[in-house]
Amino acid sequence: MKSLLLFLIMAITSLKCYSQITYEKGYFISDNNQKVNCLIKNVDWKNNPTEFEYKLNENSDKQKATIETVKEFGIHNKSKYSRHKVKIDKSSKDISRLSVVKKFDLIEEELFLKVLIEGKASLYSFEQSNLLKFFYNKDDSSVEQLFFKKYLDDRKIHKNDKYKQQLWIDLKCQTIKMSKVENLDYDKNQLIKFFKTYNECNNYKFTVYEEKKNNELFKINVRPGINYSSLSMKNSISNLTGTEFDNKVNFRMGIEFEYVLPFLQNKWSILLEPTYQYYKTEKVVSEKISTIDYKSIEIPFGVRYSFFLNPKSKIFINASYVIDLSSSSSTIIYNSRSNLDIKSRINYAIGAGYNQNNKYSLELRYYTGREVLSDYVHWKTNYSTLSIIFGYSIL
Repeated sequence: MKSLLLFLIMAITSLKCYSQITYEKGYFISDNNQKVNCLIKNVDWKNNPTEFEYKLNENSDKQKATIETVKEFGIHNKSKYSRHKVKIDKSSKDISRLSVVKKFDLIEEELFLKVLIEGKASLYSFEQSNLLKFFYNKDDSSVEQLFFKKYLDDRKIHKNDKYKQQLWIDLKCQTIKMSKVENLDYDKNQLIKFFKTYNECNNYKFTVYEEKKNNELFKINVRPGINYSSLSMKNSISNLTGTEFDNKVNFRMGIEFEYVLPFLQNKWSILLEPTYQYYKTEKVVSEKISTIDYKSIEIPFGVRYSFFLNPKSKIFINASYVIDLSSSSSTIIYNSRSNLDIKSRINYAIGAGYNQNNKYSLELRYYTGREVLSDYVHWKTNYSTLSIIFGYSIL
């Protein structure tokens, strides 16, 4: 079974070159205003790019376009970037690197800005490492940064929220009250909502270019399954060579909380899966009965990477760090005389599986050996499990 899991993971990994590189329908506009329809490699940029790869058709060779030769590019119904020469303040928001001056330190740069909303008033963003800045323009005027920074003065953190003044002066409308601007945070979702309100107030058509909503990125999955478990134990001061308890098939039940990271095409996600499991068996050792009654809540915490086969199906691999909380009644009675309380150490798990329609899944998972008698110096145990897990998304 372990060999089967290793083979499955190797087979899945071999799909990486195919599944990672996805070219999607898009376009770019060159410096001479020529629009080129093409297929663009969608890497779902977290940081604003300075270049991108494209193909003129599915059978053509890949080419590279850069900010020096392209003024705009986009992937249909997903994202759009436009080139602008702007003055930008790159003050850090990290507490340890805050500026000690209130005014903005502006430098002029030519950037691909991500278009968030496009209309009579348009909103853009620029992200780089831990830097996130917003820009705007109105009626095709030059693009300007919405200015905001935190700074230190007399060892206290202050805010220069000039962006509120900019919006109040430039984007006046009957439905926008002063209180709305005053309560507006320097936040992508709030700013998008504000620009929607302004465009709607002016009866102006607008387009929103936005990734998945947060409620689509957070998932809850019910995860029943079957565990194929075994346990071996040995006492370092005993003459016994060790005891191998029988493999047992038992039921397990988990609830998986998954957060899909909103970049890199939603391929990476973070997992937390509290799971109930148990293992109960007995064996005659030296003409005496040894019994195991082991119940616990496992808490695997880890990451998942998905390989998309098509819009409705994907293959995935997991790696998890597993904390095990054994119940107070979990014991091993060895040779009908040694009553040993079970207390586990952490171990690890790897798994691979298939998901259909973001609703149903099937996973094969291997847990590395776990020590279950951590309070006993002379006892060494190895509890290992192979699981078949069925998944059903309820959110």
